[in-house]
Amino acid sequence: MTANNVKITPALVAEHGLKPDEYQRILDLIGREPTLTELGIFSAMWNEHCSYKSSKVHLRGLPTKASWVIQGPGENAGVIDIGDGQACVFKMESHNHPSYIEPYQGAATGVGGILRDVFTMGARPIACLNALSFGAPEHPKTRHLVSGVVAGVGGYGNSFGVPTVGGSVRFHSRYDGNILVNAMAVGLAETSKIFYAAASGVGMPIVYLGSKTGRDGIHGASMASAEFDDDSAEKRPTVQVGDPFSEKLLLEACLEIMEKGCVIAIQDMGAAGLTSSATEMGAKGDLGVTLDLDKVPCREEGMTAYEMMLSESQERMLMVLKPEKEAEAEAIFRKWGLDFAVVGETTPTKRFIVRHKGEVMADLPIKELGDSAPEYKRPFVTAQKLPAIDAGAVEARGSIADALERLIATPDLCSKRWVWEQYDHIIGGNTVQRPGGDAAIVRVEDGPKALAMTTDVTPRYCEANPFEGGKQAVAECWRNLTAVGAKPLAITDNLNFGNPERPEIMGQFVGCVRGIAEACKVLDFPVVSGNVSLYNETNGKAILPTPSIGGIGLIDDFTKSATLAFKKADEAILVVGETAGWLGQSMYLREICAREEGAPPPVDLIEERENGDFVRSLILDGTATAVHDLSDGGLLIALAEMAMAGSIGAKLDAPPDDIPAHAYWFGEDQARYIITVPAAKAEAVLARAREASVLVTSIGVTGGDALALDGERAMTVANLNERSEAWLPAYMAGEA
Repeated sequence: MTANNVKITPALVAEHGLKPDEYQRILDLIGREPTLTELGIFSAMWNEHCSYKSSKVHLRGLPTKASWVIQGPGENAGVIDIGDGQACVFKMESHNHPSYIEPYQGAATGVGGILRDVFTMGARPIACLNALSFGAPEHPKTRHLVSGVVAGVGGYGNSFGVPTVGGSVRFHSRYDGNILVNAMAVGLAETSKIFYAAASGVGMPIVYLGSKTGRDGIHGASMASAEFDDDSAEKRPTVQVGDPFSEKLLLEACLEIMEKGCVIAIQDMGAAGLTSSATEMGAKGDLGVTLDLDKVPCREEGMTAYEMMLSESQERMLMVLKPEKEAEAEAIFRKWGLDFAVVGETTPTKRFIVRHKGEVMADLPIKELGDSAPEYKRPFVTAQKLPAIDAGAVEARGSIADALERLIATPDLCSKRWVWEQYDHIIGGNTVQRPGGDAAIVRVEDGPKALAMTTDVTPRYCEANPFEGGKQAVAECWRNLTAVGAKPLAITDNLNFGNPERPEIMGQFVGCVRGIAEACKVLDFPVVSGNVSLYNETNGKAILPTPSIGGIGLIDDFTKSATLAFKKADEAILVVGETAGWLGQSMYLREICAREEGAPPPVDLIEERENGDFVRSLILDGTATAVHDLSDGGLLIALAEMAMAGSIGAKLDAPPDDIPAHAYWFGEDQARYIITVPAAKAEAVLARAREASVLVTSIGVTGGDALALDGERAMTVANLNERSEAWLPAYMAGEA
């Protein structure tokens, strides 16, 4: 496709991911047949990845405002006020399909893209997190994909110089043909120096910054908006190639010209590259944009207008600069060894005009490129609610000790040290809590203020009951931040689902979004940024619905934060929240009983808030010595994690008579925490809980070298630790 006079056929339209009615919409909009370049531009702007055409009608129901929200969804990243004239800028995005096709570069450029979204806003990145979902360990591609993705995340983040401080890793056969790589970045900025994408002023220079444009990543956004089939490997040319060292230079150059007051507007060249960045800047400012592609720095010979407009080459920015600052800005970029080229200007016409070699290759209405994208109210069906499982009807399989030792060594519950030790999680010197706890903590400059951050979702809950699963993902994120002593402030989301044209998949999406909205409202935890990734399926087999939630919380003094490790012997162990022994969709039911069934645990958001506020008060006044939220695997898994982290055991009381022991120890009831307090303070804490109408139960005391239960053999901390740490390294070495 090298000429602009290519005949537009139905087959060519279909190749561009546009349906016949969408193409007719284009014809009606522009009143003629589009050129090939124009068809490519519409394909880029109207695909699911860029236009949110299946999701935006439902996303409007998410709560996005609070007194501390400076910028909600709609910009490169969300921005919240953290006091003292400082802002936290953060967002999460997916790079799922590219990472399945080419795991190293797919994951690496996912990290690079989300970092650009943050520093585009004027923020210096201080941390990265991720949420990774892989296929069954026994699948022939899984080990290769884990290896490549983890290397890509580490390779880019480590080289760029930002710590990767937290995340999650899961395995399930439903991700066999479509893994998920969700990357999150967090940055710091001054509240008075946030930069936005909306252009302003007529005749202002539009400047191309960063690396040169090549043919990598063409149709990357369109590829991300389509299902896979057996020939997914043929899509490798659509995967972008990253250079973290160039991105580091781009960061420093951008922050320097921002500091010098050169910038009117700025936009990252992410999905759909030059097309989306230019049109979004113009449309948001109610201006037209004219581009001269002869001025675009290219690294390959003979690139066409079509290729330049759709390239997703990495480490590139588009800016509108103050004309009087153009020479100063260029000198800064040249100093950093980066390309700087004036490639266009803003106009009053509200037209998007692209010229190349003396020809007009595109002349389109700029607002309609985004605003007139199709918006679908796709039909959806709400899945039939699964029945709750009676814990008494689930027969125990083996002893409690046997179950714990098996569970602690399963792919989802084992230690992920093999993963996070490949990431530099301390560069910058501000990482207070490293990976492996409930939430990471990164100091804000020299402190004492710090930010807590985490990523969470339980996909099996979301499939069993999308509404409750959506609520639970937000609630667990809120709990994880609370468990380190942070006040939860806001979330970013990454909504990963299958084909929205199937009513049952759309039903999952709608249910999860409604659950997320409900939890965010009750917990006062607004959504400030996010990403939707649909068509995550291969040969008609969809992933588990996976709405990843990335949360940010604020700690006034990081020295008062909590960790999950037992600190010393003879401390009281207390459970905050009610334990009823909920086994539906639990890890015990799946891993020990080989049953994936039943309703997930219900989420009482009022109880979540009351219990969390109570726990946070105990952390901040120094009463709680260790804190851990309860989630996957239930009570005994959490106790084992606390024991392993502190190398201290515990003597545990027998469960109540009315709850089967296996349900009590491994049930996944929500709104719960384990805390330890000095024995002398236990009674006062229980009294304080009664006064706050919060259920707190004493279940044992720390000490010894094992978890000791009446009637069970001792579960030594050393043995548990060995089992927890062994599986993933052995698997990656081909031994498991």
